[in-house]
Amino acid sequence: MFEKTTAVILAAGQGTRMKSGLPKVLHPVAGKPLVHYAVRAALEAGCGEVVVVVGHGREAVEAYLAKAFGASGEKPEWAGRVKTAVQTEQRGTGDAAKAGLSGVRAEAERVLLFYGDVPMLAADDVAAVARALDEDGAATLAIATCTTEDPFGYGRVIRDARGQVVEIREQRDLKSDLERAIKEWNPGIYAATRRFFEDALASLEPNNAQGEYYLTDIVRFAAGRGDRVAAVPSNPDVMDGVNDRAQLALADRAMCERILKRHRLSGITIRDGARVEDGVEIGADAVVESFAVLRGRTRVGAGAVVDVGCVLTNADVGEGVALKPYSVVTDSVVRARAQVGPFSHLRPESDVGEEAHVGNFVETKKTKLDRGAKANHLAYLGDGFVGEGANVGAGTIFCNYDGFQKHVTRIGKGAFIGSDSQLVAPVTIGDGAYVGTGTTVTKDVPADALAIGRAKQENKEGYAARLRGRLKAQKEAAAQKK
Repeated sequence: MFEKTTAVILAAGQGTRMKSGLPKVLHPVAGKPLVHYAVRAALEAGCGEVVVVVGHGREAVEAYLAKAFGASGEKPEWAGRVKTAVQTEQRGTGDAAKAGLSGVRAEAERVLLFYGDVPMLAADDVAAVARALDEDGAATLAIATCTTEDPFGYGRVIRDARGQVVEIREQRDLKSDLERAIKEWNPGIYAATRRFFEDALASLEPNNAQGEYYLTDIVRFAAGRGDRVAAVPSNPDVMDGVNDRAQLALADRAMCERILKRHRLSGITIRDGARVEDGVEIGADAVVESFAVLRGRTRVGAGAVVDVGCVLTNADVGEGVALKPYSVVTDSVVRARAQVGPFSHLRPESDVGEEAHVGNFVETKKTKLDRGAKANHLAYLGDGFVGEGANVGAGTIFCNYDGFQKHVTRIGKGAFIGSDSQLVAPVTIGDGAYVGTGTTVTKDVPADALAIGRAKQENKEGYAARLRGRLKAQKEAAAQKK
């Protein structure tokens, strides 16, 4: 829609009120940094290019943008459309805008400019300002405006006797009680031709209480030369920027509520208290119970149940899966109709096959369970393969690490591993093999073989009473010495 429009996003500020070594625009809201939402809004609005102005923490911001909006990022078709420009000194928003304009491609005809710390902005919010230039053919500059009962802290929109916008005056520069009573304020979204921005930004002077170059002065520049400024009424609920941790928490809450509402309206049951972050995909008729947390690139299939307290990070959960309470799944796959939990921990690169079971207090890491395989109780399966229909008994351990290297355990189709067995990798248990309870397996077990390795049991008749007597005497003797 706006292929010849470049979005310039101001994201160079230090954010001193955040009291953090992390650049302000990298602080997360619903799992994504603040700047992510601004860039995405511009791209979803149809801008052909996005220039992010960076400064404080430049390397970290640039690294994130390259990862999130590169070829392997959120949408591959956005690759190559996001770049950065550097504000070398913190000399105000007008100076930052100049830096951004220097990075705009030559063929861009218009510029849409806004801030990188307003996460609730969506594509429609910024596109409305850009469209105003076409809808109001006489306007040279379009700006968003909001009206609220208490606009304290925001720059006020100053109009002349005819109702035309002539200036934006910052809170600290307001000159009278009459001006301070103005309820219309500037949220900071601007659209104009590239040529207008070049002329307006070149005219800026630091004639204000802060001694900075104010971007807002471009409105006075436009009015001063007789240009019309189109004011676009905008939703104040999405226009608040984030300047401290309290505002960050409010933005996070609002974004999560937006995400939950979208999922619920699409046919998903999400109980109160669950947290679903940006980028998570959930299929129809899935159920997410209270206090579950879904984040990263997590996908949950149709009809799956994510029960109370589960934590999913970059998890791929298939249709009809049952994740029982308090299970943790990280960078792993759980395939259709499998069961996990309660209290299971799937560490990175685990792959639970269709209809497989991973039960109470079982931990897996870089292990694949084929269809119908089961490890239902108290086991550690690291760096392994468990064949179709195999059963891993309670207390089984894959001894995968020798202090220097990790080694692989392979269990064949239909094999049975008795409880309290230790499989010392590298080792292979053949199809249909049987490992007796309490066995330490140190060499391969052929298919259909029985492996058993435990100490010989001896029963000493009548010895228990004598043993109790001796132990009691030892206890009484120790008590007398005290």
